[in-house]
Amino acid sequence: MRVLLDENLDHRLRRSFDHSVEVRTVAEQGWKGKRNGELLDLASREFDAFITGDQSLEYQQNVARYNLGILVLVAQSNRLADMQPLIPRVAATIPPEVPETHNRGTSGRS
Repeated sequence: MRVLLDENLDHRLRRSFDHSVEVRTVAEQGWKGKRNGELLDLASREFDAFITGDQSLEYQQNVARYNLGILVLVAQSNRLADMQPLIPRVAATIPPEVPETHNRGTSGRS
């Protein structure tokens, strides 16, 4: 399972995932500053899931067109302390081995 963390999330969230999940950040990929549509196009080519704190993403983009699981984290803020407690639910939503047709092109909220 390959997961991409959006640039609006603290990169230290990666430590909360199981070691079987490969977690990269938008900045590590060199994609910082990309517009949402372009970012999702790039992510869908290399990742199984995209995790963001952008609650308006699903209203700005046709998320169903991407071959990518998209999860929107909703917390009091995007600070690590507020987001980290959501990661166990995220991990349960996107298990390490996802069949090709499961969790693709959907938007979920945690």
